[in-house]
Amino acid sequence: MTPRHPGPSADPGGEVVVTTGPGEPVAIGPLRPDELGDLFAVFADVVATGDGFPQVPPLTDSDFEAAWVRPPAVVVAGRSAGQLIGAYYLRPNFPGRAAHIANAGYVVARSRRRGGVGRLLVEDSLRRAPRLGFDAIQFNLVFAANPARRLYEELGWRQIGRIPDAVEGSDALIYWRRVG
Repeated sequence: MTPRHPGPSADPGGEVVVTTGPGEPVAIGPLRPDELGDLFAVFADVVATGDGFPQVPPLTDSDFEAAWVRPPAVVVAGRSAGQLIGAYYLRPNFPGRAAHIANAGYVVARSRRRGGVGRLLVEDSLRRAPRLGFDAIQFNLVFAANPARRLYEELGWRQIGRIPDAVEGSDALIYWRRVG
């Protein structure tokens, strides 16, 4: 049997249009090259406010590329009226024989939070991950105070670890969920 090698060389699938709870249509599909600047702006805001990623503000091009561009990753964007309003990446969390476990990261533009966009992105990642060869998704560093924890738990992730004093004295949690 030939092992399946998950990751960005697989086809992530095309764009789909889904609707938030309040009824807003959101197009979700692979990030286009002309959207990198918009994604940088959304991610820079998340980093500046300390809302979920450990990078130190202000965000640099190098830190952005390390998180979203350089690693072997599939990046998927959420769009409303043609504007990027959020995104996520999927990439192998580990090399080699453990590359079947994905790591994912999600961002939503501040003005669009609490409107269902994050849920749509997370649900989309659950559908695309198996198509990319992943059978699980693991989050390595979810801040204990992150309000998205409730969403992750509702969607089947379970906490498998805790990292004391991970970022500026705050604990971080490790979450895992099987997909496919």
